[in-house]
Amino acid sequence: MNYEISQGTLAIIPNEDQNSLVYEDEERFIVEETPFKIMEESCKYFGSTYKGRKDSAKKILGAEYKVPIIIEDYNNVIVFPTTSPTADDCAWISLKRVKSIEKIDTYNTRIIFDNGREIIVPTSYRSIENQLSRASRLDVIIRKRLNG
Repeated sequence: MNYEISQGTLAIIPNEDQNSLVYEDEERFIVEETPFKIMEESCKYFGSTYKGRKDSAKKILGAEYKVPIIIEDYNNVIVFPTTSPTADDCAWISLKRVKSIEKIDTYNTRIIFDNGREIIVPTSYRSIENQLSRASRLDVIIRKRLNG
């Protein structure tokens, strides 16, 4: 099954055996690709490469690592990684779908989405907060540029 990240995507979570658990509005299903592979293929599907998107985000934000990625320009679909993008435990979260985050403990954070769904990621609250901020900054800069 090929899968492209879209406006309906909430999160892509690594699962055992190089699979991904994909959360959408009302569904949750397994895709037989890693989250990173889904990222690469989604970027290509919408006319770019992961490397191109990453390099652009780095330049725009002045950041070097864990940069958010614009998957699709027209609907401004932006996702951010929970850890290093190439790490086996990296999940990707859709910026516009996040309603709030809650600290569970030092190493875990609950992400609540705009439709009420929740997931827990093994990432510190501070790290998720930083990633949300960075992705939001990219969103604002890109919208300003697109709207002149």
